[in-house]
Amino acid sequence: MSVTQDAQINFETDKYPFCIVWTPIPVLTFFFPFIGHMGIALSNGVIRDFAGPYFVSEDSMAFGRPCRYLVLDPFKVNGGAVEWDECVSKATLRLMSYEGKNWNMIRLAFWMFFCGKYVGWRGAVRTWVPFIIIVTICAVIGMYL
Repeated sequence: MSVTQDAQINFETDKYPFCIVWTPIPVLTFFFPFIGHMGIALSNGVIRDFAGPYFVSEDSMAFGRPCRYLVLDPFKVNGGAVEWDECVSKATLRLMSYEGKNWNMIRLAFWMFFCGKYVGWRGAVRTWVPFIIIVTICAVIGMYL
C-alpha cells in the first residue's frame, strides 16, 4: 500500500494527512469568501496552524475547524513523506519544492478557492451563507435607494 492510501482523512477528528486546510475568518470572509486562514497537516494528519507571530498550534486552528481541504501528493516532494513532515515542521511548501513551484499565499489562496474540497455541507455553509446574506441585504437596500 502507498503512503497516500494508508493516510486516511477523518472529518470527525480533523485529521487531514498531506493536506492544506482552510477555515473562514469571521467578518473578513463574509465579504470576501476567497480569503481565509490556512494550516498544513503532517503525514499523520495533525494540522499545524501558524496562528500568530512566533506561535504554531497543533490540531487547533485559530478560527475554528477546517471547512475546506486540498489533498497534496507527498510523492511530488523531493524526499517523499519523511521530507514532507520535516518541511511542514519548518513551515513551508517552498522548502518541499512541491511540484517545483515557488509558493506564496496568493497562489495558495487561488488554488484552495478553485480546487479545495468542502468538509461536508457544513463547510460550504460556513463559507458561503454569511456572504450570501450580506449580498442579499446590499441588493435589497440598493433596490430602495
